[in-house]
Amino acid sequence: MTTQYPENLRYTDTHEYVGLNGQVATVGITAFAIDQLGDIVFLELPAVGSMVTQGEAFGTIESVKAVEDLKAPVSGKVLKANQAMVDAPEELINEPYQAGWLIEIEVSNASEVDSMMTAAEYRSKVEGQ
Repeated sequence: MTTQYPENLRYTDTHEYVGLNGQVATVGITAFAIDQLGDIVFLELPAVGSMVTQGEAFGTIESVKAVEDLKAPVSGKVLKANQAMVDAPEELINEPYQAGWLIEIEVSNASEVDSMMTAAEYRSKVEGQ
């Protein structure tokens, strides 16, 4: 499977991505992470209005293989949670970068994004594993 990593996103070591549009960050997990997890059976996301902190868990994703924490790539307030993915987490595999986003965050410090990997850096990290 050849995996694409959109160039307009930034990536974390823990396989989350973030797309920044002004002060709003759209967060999800990468196609690589979804592929590694296998069949996803459960997704837990934070409540709208809750605060998340960069590097700390904001939810969990469960597959037939493992339960993993989802780590916030940026700090801020949760504006939206993707209920469609909570209701049908197996759909994440189809469009992780479009319909499969997980949360939107009102970013408290946009410079946090600067420390994340570019698509090329992330690709070389995961394809080198």
